[in-house]
Parts: sequence; structure tokens; C-alpha cells
Amino acid sequence: MPDTKRIVINTGPLIALVAALGDLKVLRSLYSEVIVPFEVCQEILAKGPHCFAVSQFNEADWLKKWPNDLEISHYLRNSLDLGEASVIQMALNEGCQVVCIDETVGRRIAKLNGLMLTGTVGILLRAKKEGLSFSMKDAIQRMTSKGVWLSEGVIDFALSHAGEKGF
Repeated sequence: MPDTKRIVINTGPLIALVAALGDLKVLRSLYSEVIVPFEVCQEILAKGPHCFAVSQFNEADWLKKWPNDLEISHYLRNSLDLGEASVIQMALNEGCQVVCIDETVGRRIAKLNGLMLTGTVGILLRAKKEGLSFSMKDAIQRMTSKGVWLSEGVIDFALSHAGEKGF
């Protein structure tokens, strides 16, 4: 049976979860280990300490923030942005079976590498299923107001599976 208690996470979902819920505590409640590759850490911190989600990221000292850059395969480096490539490479290096990536191409390549996937909405739906009380509709509105793009299909899926009505 796959180990789904460990996850490697990309930049977009970290930012989207802060937008949706105000912090990253949901990850701590769902996973025993949340690994953040060095390259993803650098993307989050790139715009300085006052940029959106940086303080929440820094406060989450339970995240396993990788201290060094990775040697990323040429295939991944040439196919994806650095964050997605590092997430997939880290998962493969560490034997972690689950990655959190929202972007379509990154998800496809993760699947091609035999990895299991979730995304921001998947994490939110799992949190609701496991008893975290929040409005999916409000979470989606907060994400979109912070510039997180979600397709209508993803929004409909999220609201339907959360048992909530559409906008």
C-alpha cells in the first residue's frame, strides 16, 4: 500500500493554501512529513519577507525545508519550471510517493514518473472529509481574490465534492 502520509509540495499549492485558509496548518494535520525542496523555498522567499504567504511559510517550522539545491535530471529541468521539476526529483530521490502540484504539465510528468498526485483542491477536500470545518466556497473566493486561478471545472468539482452549492 502506498505511503500517503508523506508529501512533496510545490510553490503554487503552498501559496494557494495560505490564501484559502490563512496558514499552512492543514498540511500538518494531514501529513506526517511535508517536504519542501530548496528550489521551492527559494521561490516562496524570492520577493522578500513581506510578500504574501512568506510569514506563514516561515512560521511553519515543522515543514521539512530542504537546505540544498537538487541535482535535477535534464528531462525534468527541460520540461518543467524549476519548482515542479524539483518537487518531482525530490519525491523520486526520497522515495516519497505523493506530490502536490497544481499545474497540468507538472501533474502529467509526475504521473509518468509513477507518482501519486494531489493539488490544492485535493488537500482542501481531504481536510473537509477528515473533519476540518470551513466553507469551500469561501476558501475558493479567498484564493481567487489573491490571484490563484482555478478553472470553472475545478471550482465545480470542489464545491460538488464538498457538498456546497455553486456561486
